[in-house]
Amino acid sequence: MAAMKPMLLLVQMLLLSLDLVNMAYGEEYAFIYSGFTDQNITLDGAAMVTRSGLLDLTNGSVRLNGHAFYPSPLPFRKFSDGMVQSFSTSFVFGVQSSYPSQGFAFFIAPSKNFSSALAVQFLGLFNNQNNGDMKNQIFAVEFDSIKNIEFQDIDNNHVGIDINSLTSVDAFPAGFYDDKDGTFSNLTIASNEAMQVWVDYNGDTAQISVTTAPMGVVKPLKPLGSIIHNLSSVLSEMAYVGFSSAAGRDNTRHYILGWSFGLNRPAPSFDITNLPKMPRFGPKGRSKVLEIILPIASAVSVLSIGTVIFLLVRRHLRYLETREDWEVEFGPHRFSFRDLFHATEGFKNKNLLGIGGFGRVYKGMLPVSKLDIAVKRVSHDSKQGMKEFVAEVVSIGRLQHRNIVQLLGYCRRKGELFLVYDYMPNGSLDKYLYGQEDKQILTWAQRFRVIKGIASGLAYLHEEWEKVVVHRDIKASNVLLDTEMNGRLGDFGLARLYDHGADAQTTRVVGTIGYLAPELASSGKATPLTDVFSFGIFVLEVTCGQRPIKEDISGNTTMLVDWVLEHWQKGTLTDAVDVRLQDDYDLGEVSLALKLGLLCSHPFADARPKMQQVMQYLQGQVPIPEDMPPNLSFEMLTLMQNEGFDSYIMSYPSSITNHSDASHASCAAMSALSGGR
Repeated sequence: MAAMKPMLLLVQMLLLSLDLVNMAYGEEYAFIYSGFTDQNITLDGAAMVTRSGLLDLTNGSVRLNGHAFYPSPLPFRKFSDGMVQSFSTSFVFGVQSSYPSQGFAFFIAPSKNFSSALAVQFLGLFNNQNNGDMKNQIFAVEFDSIKNIEFQDIDNNHVGIDINSLTSVDAFPAGFYDDKDGTFSNLTIASNEAMQVWVDYNGDTAQISVTTAPMGVVKPLKPLGSIIHNLSSVLSEMAYVGFSSAAGRDNTRHYILGWSFGLNRPAPSFDITNLPKMPRFGPKGRSKVLEIILPIASAVSVLSIGTVIFLLVRRHLRYLETREDWEVEFGPHRFSFRDLFHATEGFKNKNLLGIGGFGRVYKGMLPVSKLDIAVKRVSHDSKQGMKEFVAEVVSIGRLQHRNIVQLLGYCRRKGELFLVYDYMPNGSLDKYLYGQEDKQILTWAQRFRVIKGIASGLAYLHEEWEKVVVHRDIKASNVLLDTEMNGRLGDFGLARLYDHGADAQTTRVVGTIGYLAPELASSGKATPLTDVFSFGIFVLEVTCGQRPIKEDISGNTTMLVDWVLEHWQKGTLTDAVDVRLQDDYDLGEVSLALKLGLLCSHPFADARPKMQQVMQYLQGQVPIPEDMPPNLSFEMLTLMQNEGFDSYIMSYPSSITNHSDASHASCAAMSALSGGR
């Protein structure tokens, strides 16, 4: 019997080889998974099969990739003419998430190796370098519930057809067409409900069609979207089919309930009654007995005993927190002091990242999820504005952009406020610009990537998010660097939020001297254009490697923007570039950066571009004006004095000091609590 096993294996391999040959000559081939328990499927990264038979691509992980493949490659090209053959796939999926989450993709790729792919917005398929590279030979259909500006997504709930890039060839709002009257109905991708998808490719006409519908609805006659694109210019001869996803926030789940695939034939149909069920999402419901009878019967005794125990134990609680009734609505964004205490090992000095004007910043690791965090510990003496402040903290915590530091939540305890952020391992940008001994000198390529990244983040804040967010404190010390030295904008403690179309309200002038737009001194209104001014100073700071206000050995101060403007007027603009770069830079890029910095920091707000226009300049889509706006030939500082700004500088000389160590966690400036917001 033992001697027959090698013979059986040889026969199976021979039959598989014959199947592959037949498929290459145009024969039909198909497979179907009605659940994934004990099925032959290849898993990678965070992907797993649950006990109930669901394929779970992300497993509730944080910033990890997950992949699942049909084990064997399939011959997509015909031997006769080398053209890609017709194929069809159908699958049932469901996404469970408490937050807006990155989606997942069905893909066809030449390899099962995605080790270089980045998590989160790249869906586990690409990275910064190879996104858009024709050598990828990848076709994918993405299902995304976040609008990523860098990929030109149409909205935060769409289906996209991708060729070698996450910038979709075409994309469609998720939904389906009714066969009876042709009306369109929306589908929410992250709805916690199962839905079915069909992807069809016609090898004769090169037509790609994508159809979606709620589970149990017959495949609609009209597809969600359809394009003509010959995949013979994309796919390799032998390729793998599968699914890919990248977890964004904790507990997001991307489930595949069933999957079928057909080569030169329609994908086999599911019996939906045989598919595994989506797990329960959210808290379990209570029975009528618990909701009505039991509370009434035990209310008096439980309340009495609970009150006595609470009063006795409260005096001895080590982790006492401040908690008020209005905070109930912000519950999911509140961390327990116990968790933060253990994460930072009791806020020990060895975990201290920096000390600033508004508190101390500590590194920590959450005990359950093992997520690295930065915790800003801030003292406050007044309750005035606390509810409004926390409401804005929670709102800002919903921002999702690769160039913005993620605010995870908050905690209050006695006279302290704690703000919790993603940990940025490489610290703040200013430490690299101003020559700390243990920091490397940033190359021009790294600096230019940071400039473009912060510009993208500001465009998102000003024009793409559901509200207008004015940051009010853009500077190098508030830009943090992630593991790949990408810039992320932080410190939203001074930020103002208001609805699109509404006017900014007058408020106290806050920020850092050297970055403040001159019109703030007279109007007090923080607008997106005052952020553009600060961004312009920031661009000059990064390019020149100098602080916005320079002081010589005699104690005289010069504005960096005036110094650069003087070089521009003399025709020696590149002499303003950081000498530590040793002329190792792209001349066109540094010229663009310096001109853009001057344009954005123009003393008159109407002459400054919006951030979307800034992005067009940086991406080379629109050339920056060579003649520059009018009035730029006048000395910047003189114009600022005429606007009443010089007297403001003289009133607050201490504000010139740059506290770079305070910026690591990008946390809130608590002066806002006294009514400045």
